Amino acid sequence: MHRPTEQPAHPMPPPAPEDVDPAVLGALLARHGWRRRGGAAGRYTHWAPPGGPAGGASLLIPASRRFPDAVDLLAEALTALERSAAPSARAVLVALATPSDEIHWRREVPEPAGGAAAWSAQERLRDGARAMLLAGALAARGRAGYYGARHRRGAEAALDRLLVGPAPGGRELTVYVPVADGRPMVTTLLRALHAARDATDYQRATGGMEAYDAAVEAGVCQELTEALVQLVRGSEGVRIAVDWSPALGPHDGFAARPEPVEFSPGDLPALREAGARYVRDEPSVPVRLTGAVVRLRREGPAGPGSVRLRVLSGADVAQVRVALDEDDYRLAGHAHLVGLPIRISGRLESRGGFRRVTGAHGITPVRVDDAERDRLLKSMHENLDFFEGACGGE
Repeated sequence: MHRPTEQPAHPMPPPAPEDVDPAVLGALLARHGWRRRGGAAGRYTHWAPPGGPAGGASLLIPASRRFPDAVDLLAEALTALERSAAPSARAVLVALATPSDEIHWRREVPEPAGGAAAWSAQERLRDGARAMLLAGALAARGRAGYYGARHRRGAEAALDRLLVGPAPGGRELTVYVPVADGRPMVTTLLRALHAARDATDYQRATGGMEAYDAAVEAGVCQELTEALVQLVRGSEGVRIAVDWSPALGPHDGFAARPEPVEFSPGDLPALREAGARYVRDEPSVPVRLTGAVVRLRREGPAGPGSVRLRVLSGADVAQVRVALDEDDYRLAGHAHLVGLPIRISGRLESRGGFRRVTGAHGITPVRVDDAERDRLLKSMHENLDFFEGACGGE
């Protein structure tokens, strides 16, 4: 198991036997294809691996931790799972070590003729799943038809907690979302997928796009439609399913076994049209932000120019570009030289992904403490190539 943005790492160690709930272990075994084969009523159950004896050793699981040999049986079961080469064994171990909700993707693709095709399918599946998770994390922070650069830092940070299982053949992928910090990403994404399915059915039946407008409140956005397009394109369809953590059970208001959501190539025109509509209709946002000047540029030694700001507060983006008249440009340059951020008002434009402020006015330097000022000055000296205004070059 590994992070969505990392190369595969060594498997995580199994949990301590005394920390394992036998009921949770049994639920996970059943979820991942292990078959219950009797046992002693009220004492232990016997589980056979997927694929029969070839799938690995069978397990004895105590009925509860009150069983006299419960810890010993659990330790033997965990050791057997750790030594097993079966993907289902690794999946059970990671779910035990980190109580998680599971999101499953199945992408129907033609059987690859060679390794290169399989590798391409795996990359497409992994990239599309990550884009979908990012869309869910964005929607969990606030509703919008198009986010662009907004909320992206926080949403990407949320993905760092996730674990990803292997994706052999590029057909199936499972992501484990830890439940320790709540379930906003999973619940938002599940609602959004069902709303996107309903809106797509409505568009295909009537030709109307209004259902997509209403679906924004459920978390549907351009980033989600784009992720679906990425997954469906070049396939025969994609299926997304959610399994709740057996340690916590279903989330309030959701079914114990949520209905999977499926999309097919016939949905692509509607999804593409919806994504373009979200980008076109998302309005610009009034902002008053504080940022450190990290780049200045103008064509000559005098006249207007543009600056790039690293946003410190006031907008949920990392950097913005601002066009300034000559006086404001000079003020921004002076603030940059003495290590002070500036405060500026304007409109954060949706065009370009909310990375540009237009109608800038009210520019003033902002006092900061000495430590922050020294840090800004150090950053300036380390990045002198960013200071382009004096020479008027790139």
